[in-house]
Amino acid sequence: MSPLHVVILAAGQGSRMKSALPKVLHGVAGRPMLHHVIATARQLGAEQIHAVIGHGADQVKAATAGQPVNWVLQEQQLGTGHAVAQALPDLPDDARVLVLYGDVPLTGVDTLEGLVSSIDNDTLGLLTVTLDNPQGYGRILRDEQHQVTAIVEQKDASETQLQIREVNTGILAVSARRLKDWLPQLSNRNAQGEYYLTDIIAMAVDHGMAVAVSQPGNAYEVQGVNNRLQLAELERWYQRREADRLMTEGATLADPARVDVRGNLTIGNDILIDVNVVFEGDVELGDGVSIGPGCVIRDARIAAGADIKAYSVIEGAEVGRFAQVGPYARLRPGTRLADDTKVGNFVETKKAVVGEGSKINHLSYVGDATLGRNVNVGAGTITCNYDGVNKHQTVIGDGVFVGSNTSLVAPVNVAGGATVGAGSTITRDVADGELAVARGRQRNIADWSRPVKKS
Repeated sequence: MSPLHVVILAAGQGSRMKSALPKVLHGVAGRPMLHHVIATARQLGAEQIHAVIGHGADQVKAATAGQPVNWVLQEQQLGTGHAVAQALPDLPDDARVLVLYGDVPLTGVDTLEGLVSSIDNDTLGLLTVTLDNPQGYGRILRDEQHQVTAIVEQKDASETQLQIREVNTGILAVSARRLKDWLPQLSNRNAQGEYYLTDIIAMAVDHGMAVAVSQPGNAYEVQGVNNRLQLAELERWYQRREADRLMTEGATLADPARVDVRGNLTIGNDILIDVNVVFEGDVELGDGVSIGPGCVIRDARIAAGADIKAYSVIEGAEVGRFAQVGPYARLRPGTRLADDTKVGNFVETKKAVVGEGSKINHLSYVGDATLGRNVNVGAGTITCNYDGVNKHQTVIGDGVFVGSNTSLVAPVNVAGGATVGAGSTITRDVADGELAVARGRQRNIADWSRPVKKS
């Protein structure tokens, strides 16, 4: 089969967005629209992805650094036909070419696979959609045999043609050889004074080519974004689709309208997700995980039976089986909680490895630390891991009890079975089974009078 090349049109200014940010960089589900389209092209197995950019070209390239894209500059925006023509020198004659749009981010891979599979050197593939309100779209013209004959843009359409509800999505697939024949023949004699890509449909018909038409499963798949209202509509449709998927796969959602998935969320069975939870990046939830309201979970793995209580933030962390986190806890990158651990309210961890059965229940900071099994960390405890230049490690052995309001000044090692008295500042290693107390001796002063305000 001939190689597939995808041309993404992403040069427009998007003036109706009222933004200094190029339109294609506005986000849906936590990612720029252009990134969604590139990801779709990759899933289709495209040999090469060509992005035609113009307005804000440097911003677009910088925001898409590292993506496998051949950048094509359209210095003047003279229409869709002109935009595709800029990519012609990079298209092999034997390629199949799929034209997508950087502001149409949610077209399904299945929809496009069907479109691409329909084309050859004698067949052009066209994606259309039937709308109750076709205002603003080019209309699909058909003959008496119901075969597509042309596309007419709304500004050029007659009153009769404006009644047609089947419209052009702009997405089409055709051989590169045909594009190279037709695009130089385009004319800008129309109401917009632009070179319309859609005019190649009539050229295909004139050359006796078949036009294979397909439609998406949902009109939102081909909805473009011209303003922030349309952006919000697409966001809600995407999130409702994700909510439906989660419920189908085994999650109970307290309110399907109040869960946001901004990445890839994989779940097991019997998941409970309360309201206003946000998932970002790659997140995996094991069987029986419970997520309380208001949590933000980013790039994390949460094992079976774990309970994430309200308003906790988890980023770049691993949470073990039947662990309890929160409420109001923050697990920062590098945190690894073993099975049956507890991290309670107003606790922050960073690069902390917490052993099985250990507890950091409240008001503590544990960073750059390794805790063994069954450690108890009292309230108000901190690891002083930063000396102003470098980070240092704290190591706490199995069964250690750390009293409340303790400062562990790293680097320091508290060996297994040791006890640290409340209010201590620990600056030296503590051996197995020792009691460490490091605080000033208490003095009680009799007959002491409090200060009083001067009259």
